[in-house]
Amino acid sequence: MWALLEPVFRAGETFPHDPAITEAEAQVVWVEQSQAVMVALDAAGAVVGTYYLRPNSLALGAHVANAGYVVAEPCRRQGIGSRLCQHSLQAARRLGFRAMQFNLVVSTNTAGLRCWQRNGFQVVGTLPGAFRHRQLGYVDALVMVQGLVESPIP
Repeated sequence: MWALLEPVFRAGETFPHDPAITEAEAQVVWVEQSQAVMVALDAAGAVVGTYYLRPNSLALGAHVANAGYVVAEPCRRQGIGSRLCQHSLQAARRLGFRAMQFNLVVSTNTAGLRCWQRNGFQVVGTLPGAFRHRQLGYVDALVMVQGLVESPIP
């Protein structure tokens, strides 16, 4: 999994983790602190993508899920991110989450934004200059959310 995560973390363009993160630290962040982790393989058994799923908050906010996704560079623009997103939404529902929230979607991550919006996420807020992009400096980050249960009829 490290071979998939390392280039994305090192790039400093989409995840807030220290670009100098170690493999052991990434294992803790991606796997050990998550409620569920999915790894997508191609027909030859190579890892092409992954996501984690965990509560977005503690106790009284733990019914809202959070997820993070990585798709291998050579496999991008093939719908893998969208399939991972759809799978994570189904998994979150099965685990009893009532919504999913992304806390820090980097505004320059246009492919990710398009994917999340196509899969039903809405932007509910902008955090001006909240992400320190390794190449562009301070850029906005977005908060996105999607409900996972039907609202009760009043």
